[in-house]
Amino acid sequence: MQVAIDGPASAGKSTVAKIIAQKLNFTYIDTGAMYRASTWLAREHKLSYSDEKGILAAIDKEKIELKSENGQQKVFAGDKDISQDIRTPDISAHVSQVSALAGIRTKMVSLQRQMAGQMNVVMDGRDIGTTVLPAADVKIFLIASAHSRAQRRMLDFKERGIKTNQSLEEIEQDIAERDYKDSHRKISPLKKALDAIEIDTTSMTIDQVVNAILSEIKKSQKNYKKRV
Repeated sequence: MQVAIDGPASAGKSTVAKIIAQKLNFTYIDTGAMYRASTWLAREHKLSYSDEKGILAAIDKEKIELKSENGQQKVFAGDKDISQDIRTPDISAHVSQVSALAGIRTKMVSLQRQMAGQMNVVMDGRDIGTTVLPAADVKIFLIASAHSRAQRRMLDFKERGIKTNQSLEEIEQDIAERDYKDSHRKISPLKKALDAIEIDTTSMTIDQVVNAILSEIKKSQKNYKKRV
């Protein structure tokens, strides 16, 4: 079974996707982490964030992998655990540019589809329901106000021990700019699939969002049983 969760930056996709995957014993695939890893490789190799050929070569040299360790998803580039490194403000500021490169998206989408074809998955990102898994059994599109998303990102930095000199207002501006870039890029822009269920998480708790999505998944499972 495939569950696709899309939405803009810091709408809560990864948090709820992880919980849902654990509750259903599905595999969680954080596609955003894969693009962040690509961005980290560009910086690590001192490449321009628009150097598609160079970044692809770096990806081929240092394979990007998602691994589950003690119930936690870890992101690796080669043998190096970069799970924390890819969450810094610097990577966040440039990931839209890297993820908009056609060759990078083609590479990542191929890997994502390969993983989704082998197991029950909960996959989150920007274009899962529209491009990566257009036939997903359940499609969710999460939204939230830019202000509430900035507050969540600030809290996430604090919980991860990531230091930032940005104010809440600056983070909110960054998020608004990221929204524009993601929704206006030529290749696989951020947009709601026609058959996706939209959930506004601005005033919802994590548990409320999780329960709302689980309810939709249960409906889909019942309909599937009726069909077979």
